[in-house]
Amino acid sequence: MYAIVDIETTGGYAEDHRITEVAIYHHDGIQVTDSFHSLVNPGRNIPHYITGLTGITSEMVMYSPAFEEIADEIFKWLEGKVFVAHNAHFDYSFLKKEFEQVGISWQSKKLCTVRLSRKIIPGLRSYSLGSLTESLGIKVVNRHRADGDAAATVKVFDQLLRRDRDGYIAKALKRNSGETILPPNLPKEEFDRLPALPGVYYFQNARGVVIYVGKAINIKKRIAGHFTGDAREWSRSRIRNEIHHVRYELTGNELIALVLESQEIRRLWPKYNQAQKARVEEWGIFDYEDRNGFLRFSINIVAKGSRPLVRFSSKGEAWNFLWEKVHDFDLCPKLSGLQISKGLCFDYQSGTCRGACMGIESTKKYNKRVEKAIQAFNDEGETVAIIGKGRHKEEQSLVLVEKGTYVGFGFFDREAAITDFESAMHYVSRSYETRTVQNLINSYISNPRGLKIVVF
Repeated sequence: MYAIVDIETTGGYAEDHRITEVAIYHHDGIQVTDSFHSLVNPGRNIPHYITGLTGITSEMVMYSPAFEEIADEIFKWLEGKVFVAHNAHFDYSFLKKEFEQVGISWQSKKLCTVRLSRKIIPGLRSYSLGSLTESLGIKVVNRHRADGDAAATVKVFDQLLRRDRDGYIAKALKRNSGETILPPNLPKEEFDRLPALPGVYYFQNARGVVIYVGKAINIKKRIAGHFTGDAREWSRSRIRNEIHHVRYELTGNELIALVLESQEIRRLWPKYNQAQKARVEEWGIFDYEDRNGFLRFSINIVAKGSRPLVRFSSKGEAWNFLWEKVHDFDLCPKLSGLQISKGLCFDYQSGTCRGACMGIESTKKYNKRVEKAIQAFNDEGETVAIIGKGRHKEEQSLVLVEKGTYVGFGFFDREAAITDFESAMHYVSRSYETRTVQNLINSYISNPRGLKIVVF
């Protein structure tokens, strides 16, 4: 026995919204045997854009029962039935959340008529309920209302039952089929081909545009985890409905996956990657020559394409670092951008500045000390190679760090020898360093977690 369901809600995802209408049709595999319909008071105002779509207003549901008042009745209509809906995850996630809030534990086998239609009736322009019913010659009455859309889904399901010569419905109901958890537009064949290996994966929309980038130690397991009932952030129907394809890049180990994920998010700027899309403000120390020939420093925000001598996560860090170097190399604080007062610098007045800011010290003598300071900037960290597992057993991965700064990553044959920095550079592609990537690299240098650290 099937329960063919449609609901209307106050918004697009169960975590933050409520049900406003429920319709359920019982179907015995041949015909409809019974039906249930009710408006539901969501306990909040219905947004105007939802009213514009469904026609349901806050006034219409004011005297309707709250979900908790009819939860037991709805549960009886669903209990022991196969749950059928168009984009089943959407309706199922709302009902499951509502049941949880009143203390009812409910679980059911699911069939999604979007996924089934793609398999049983392939080649259609669109599989939205409106387009699908139009293609099948089904007349829909009361579109975007629960009773009307549920009745239309019944007619779609009738056609699927009649046309299912290859047994797709029975296959979808098998416990481990995966059909019931996947997004409606993602082909199961693509999911089945995913490897259980470390790498980076890309979700694409119908036009092939990447909308999300993720990393995993086990790509297949991680992607499946996005779509289980426990992954509430992935219950938002917008991203589920937009996923049409998935592709991946193997990385061999987690470090390369983390680095590649960060770089790809910066390169592609996918719409659903939020955590790393926020631009992290970086500060850098820059050098330049003034009109008198003195080499000078400035501390500024690192703009895209700019090349600072050294990077910091805050202005304070850059400021403290530069003060240390000014003191270590007897530089002028004013020429180093650390004092902006007119006239004499404070350190010249106290006797610790040699007078470059006053033209007393020659540019040649002063600039030699500046050059030594710049060299010391780059001597702060070690030059190392981080070696790990490759994408297959004949290969190893390589992350290269020069004087504490990330250079890039690559892969090399297990039989090849990495003896020095120059030989290692043949195997990596130079990459743009970000604070996120640098922090990842530093964490693995201090705690290799099974990777090999080679110091040059």
